[in-house]
Amino acid sequence: MLSSDPSYTVTVVESGPGLEDPALAAQTADALTLPIGPTSRLVRRYRAELISRADNALTIVRGATVGGSGAVNGGYFCRGLPADFAGYPAGWEWPQLLASFRAVETDLDFRGPQHGDAGPIPVRRTREMCDNTKRFNDAVQRAGFRWIDDLNDATLTTQSGAGAVPLNVTEEGVRTGPGLAYLRPALPRDNLTVLTQTRAVRVAIEADRAIAVEAIGEQGPITLTADRIVLCAGAIGSAHLLMLSGVGEETMLRDAGVAVRAALPVGAHCADHPEWLVAAEWPGTPGRPVLEAVLHHEDLEIRPYTAGFATMVGETDTPDQPQIGVALMTPRARGRISLISADPQVAPRIEHRYDSEPQDLVALRRGVDLVNEILTLRGVGAEPRWSTSQHLCGSAPIGADGDQAAVLDARCRVRGIDGLWVIDGSALPRITSRGPHATIAMLAHRAATLLSGQDRSR
Repeated sequence: MLSSDPSYTVTVVESGPGLEDPALAAQTADALTLPIGPTSRLVRRYRAELISRADNALTIVRGATVGGSGAVNGGYFCRGLPADFAGYPAGWEWPQLLASFRAVETDLDFRGPQHGDAGPIPVRRTREMCDNTKRFNDAVQRAGFRWIDDLNDATLTTQSGAGAVPLNVTEEGVRTGPGLAYLRPALPRDNLTVLTQTRAVRVAIEADRAIAVEAIGEQGPITLTADRIVLCAGAIGSAHLLMLSGVGEETMLRDAGVAVRAALPVGAHCADHPEWLVAAEWPGTPGRPVLEAVLHHEDLEIRPYTAGFATMVGETDTPDQPQIGVALMTPRARGRISLISADPQVAPRIEHRYDSEPQDLVALRRGVDLVNEILTLRGVGAEPRWSTSQHLCGSAPIGADGDQAAVLDARCRVRGIDGLWVIDGSALPRITSRGPHATIAMLAHRAATLLSGQDRSR
């Protein structure tokens, strides 16, 4: 958005490859596969500790190419609900957020004041679902749950029920995340430069002002000066960059050997959607969207995945058993991202702490019981198979003046540091009750509007 104004000169620093390689471009375009398997060049991998037991760490991934995780994910584009934004600072009221939700999308199924018709991201729902999703939907409706035609309609009096998942996928099956929708069409602009295979490692800060980004490219170290620096590396990457740059909890930074520039609670209160997995009793259906429909009930989202995960990521040619996900969408548990070393090559420690809140465990067990009641599954044991939705957010949240948990002000500027912004899922002060992809796209639109001075609502 910012490069559409010729008075700006914009440089984008991307740690992963560009998409000039037709094979990589095809992988990001194909919405029916997840190009995140063990051999993928399009992701960066992190070790994440889900619960307090040491044997429950697993590998999570984040997109590392033009468009980030939006270039490799499942295309789920369900919006956050108005209640998710209660307590946001001034300038983030629902009418303003709805305007940005509408601005980023063109809904191919629904029209009217709830939906956009001129945005670059297409939104559609699967019309002809696979037999297994149909089986799930039929069982859900027999159990008394209603069918919701439009899960992105915030005017509904109740959000409890099943519905088709809004997908940011064209009718031709092209995954169209923010990178494809916004950045790639802008590449011919003279005032826009994209540096791929270039990893930012630190923001240089002098006299409480961000003045440059230190990075390592294919030709070695480079320094990029700028009047305004915007971090968009995701909840893990942006938090790590802030801490490497001296923005974070004072004791943690000093222990890691980093000089403190601003003492702020970076990474201290992040959140994700914990998920328990239950084996489905039907074969997978490869070549379908990851999710075609979901059931929302209370604080749970029940997800009948269309295929096994190994199949979806291309790890095996032999279809594996699909899973039913039981995800807690309003968890009480808060995780933590910690700086381990001043060396940018050393990844931060990621702790989800999913078992730190007993009420969350009760809710997840209730969700497994609900799945069993609806589908009468065999072999649903007492011990859960822990997983994560990979929706980590809130590592550098926005907040009003005086909010001790806030890293950013109401315009996504880092507190106490001039010239530095964070615009990605890090900035969400609370995790949304739906997957955060659409909400992050909305947040980016809203924040870019504020950053460019185009906001007319205040």
